[in-house]
Amino acid sequence: MARAVSLVDTHVHLEEVDGELFDVLAEARAAGVTDLIAMGVDAGTSRQVVDWSETWPGVWAAVGHHPLNQVGPDLALLRELAARPGVVAIGEVGLDHADEHRGPHEAQEEWLRGCCALALEVGLPVCVHTRECTAEVHAALRAHPGLTGVMHYWVLGWDWARRFLDLGFYISFSGVVTRSSRGELREVARRVPADRLLVETDAPWGTPKGREGRMRPAWMLDTAQVLAGVRGLSLEELAELEWANVRRLFPRLGASTA
Repeated sequence: MARAVSLVDTHVHLEEVDGELFDVLAEARAAGVTDLIAMGVDAGTSRQVVDWSETWPGVWAAVGHHPLNQVGPDLALLRELAARPGVVAIGEVGLDHADEHRGPHEAQEEWLRGCCALALEVGLPVCVHTRECTAEVHAALRAHPGLTGVMHYWVLGWDWARRFLDLGFYISFSGVVTRSSRGELREVARRVPADRLLVETDAPWGTPKGREGRMRPAWMLDTAQVLAGVRGLSLEELAELEWANVRRLFPRLGASTA
């Protein structure tokens, strides 16, 4: 049965979610997840998500270059794709110093700077990945005054959250916040200002407590329910709060859904 709430999965890798896209989207909508921002991580996936944004109602695109790549971004292509109306952000971008198989650290920083400059040029927010290099990511974002965006899949403490909030960034929570061992993370979610809170799946990762298997967009409802409880809100109030923040951070999406 369809739910009355409407939520936005602000970060999902649709090409990696199990099942046919039609079924994945239908399942999500039945759970109340009516809109999704599909991430591009390289040239191929960026083209793919733009195509989906022009084919499937409720699917929006972010075009970007993940630090897992071994070569740099095609900024000319990303600039071209960013002009399409369904593109609402530059992402996924960021740094990752946890995995030796990811892009070289110095090259990652160059890639991130290029993507941040592009985001400023085209007037779009960035969707930012950080793992074991938080200070470096913070410095890169701080070096681009006027840049807006979201720190996705937040798992760090309040001190770092406050520093990114001070830059004007939003904080997005995934299914990790539902897990029993993550009481400190739920406290961060309680403290994030209401006008800076977002929700995501990062599917197929971030499976919430009580679910088995790879994450699905429909399961974001579990995360939203936990966040609502932590903040003393009803699910409907949490959904209204999230939509207000989505429309503010992603103006193209907001203009189409107002």
